[in-house]
Amino acid sequence: MKLAEALQERADLNRTIEQLKTRLSNVALVQEGEEPVENPTSLKAELDACISRLIHLMTCINQTNSKTVVYDHYTLTELIARKDALTLKLHIYRDVAYEGSRVSYRARNTEIKLKSSFSIPEWQAEIDQMSKELRQLNNQIQQCNWTTELME
Repeated sequence: MKLAEALQERADLNRTIEQLKTRLSNVALVQEGEEPVENPTSLKAELDACISRLIHLMTCINQTNSKTVVYDHYTLTELIARKDALTLKLHIYRDVAYEGSRVSYRARNTEIKLKSSFSIPEWQAEIDQMSKELRQLNNQIQQCNWTTELME
């Protein structure tokens, strides 16, 4: 199994687990004398099986990510950490650039005029560069995910 397939299965399992939680919650209480629409014992068994499979997949995925060396001698774990940090930085930079570029409307010339405290074009150039780097990093990670065998 390729790493990408394991990641897809993990996502499917997370959705299934959330659905099972909802279904279990829906049958947790029934009116006296009534039967639940679904058997809670069966749902619990299905939930337990999904969680066991998820544990196995997460272990294999984490092991594969930490032992697979890729571009520039980085492991997949390191690339993912760089991607996550770059995503966070990019989000913050975009928010700050937005705040700095807001136009302040004045009803009268006597009102206080607000202006940006930094160069918006310079920030935008950095944002564009980080966006490009993030796309390239995502492409590298995706390529590795589809070419790397999952370590079981």
